[in-house]
Amino acid sequence: MNPDYYKTIANSTAHRKSRDDNKNFVFQNPEYLKDLLEISFNTKDKNHHKACWILELVFEEKLELIQPHLEDFCQNLKCYTSDSAIRSLSKICLFLAQSKKITLTETQEEKIIEACLDWLIQTDKAANAAYSMRALYYLGKKYSWINEELKLILSREFENQTPGYRSAVKDLLKRLR
Repeated sequence: MNPDYYKTIANSTAHRKSRDDNKNFVFQNPEYLKDLLEISFNTKDKNHHKACWILELVFEEKLELIQPHLEDFCQNLKCYTSDSAIRSLSKICLFLAQSKKITLTETQEEKIIEACLDWLIQTDKAANAAYSMRALYYLGKKYSWINEELKLILSREFENQTPGYRSAVKDLLKRLR
């Protein structure tokens, strides 16, 4: 791990410019992607969520860069508890579930399904839930049991949720009919 690069991640912020600058650095220096992933996988590191924010932008633009790291990515999903990290990770899971370029193994799909179901049930953050439910929806096209499970989960305590959450649920329930 390059200590100067770690400092760059540690000093980054949630501002879009900061995240974009870090994303562009990775595009210009792809050898640092491994360090970025390493930081993100270390959930005991207080800056792991910042690495996740950057990974989200990197993979949003160039999802194929995850391919050599896909197994580790899927394996580590169950370790995250930070809402800030989960927001970005659930969005990456959505990218993977929608992707026509990346082929997931059955085991990788299972890891994503398990993580997204856990996040959907445990989170009170609308964005985390929305990305998780959408990833599950796309994976439900292959595994029909997911859509039945989604209908049950999404219809529970619907009225007690935030407007953003309710909007995402209404949209998804419409698609599931």
